[in-house]
Amino acid sequence: MKKGLLCIFALLAITLVSAQEKQGIDFRNLNLSALCQKAEAEKKLVFVDVYASWCGPCKAMEANVYPQKKVGDYFNKYFVSAKYDAEKGEGIEVARKYHVTAYPTYLLLDAEGKLVGKMVGGSPADDFIRKIELLRQKALQQ
Repeated sequence: MKKGLLCIFALLAITLVSAQEKQGIDFRNLNLSALCQKAEAEKKLVFVDVYASWCGPCKAMEANVYPQKKVGDYFNKYFVSAKYDAEKGEGIEVARKYHVTAYPTYLLLDAEGKLVGKMVGGSPADDFIRKIELLRQKALQQ
């Protein structure tokens, strides 16, 4: 009986932790071309976080902002999102193509990969959402 209750409790705890982990931004593990195709299919813009592994503000955004439910609710509604390390793999080309010179840099792209908005630097969650929303609105007016 005790083992059964312990198993049920453990399963509930794992389920709750998994649900909490999925509250933030749903960063897709896709190359830029596939990301744009996904955005076109979902009728959304593309959000790209271009970061560097040694960047303090990048780490702070990853730990404190991206996991928040309100941030995830906003970004997952309007964007197909991905992160690229500017010093590795496809991130090198993304950083070069979109003239990224500081980290973190956030890119808003249309489904063809055209840059429609760009922002540099970390922010608290509410400011981050507000600034990206301004860029999104501007992009929609183009």
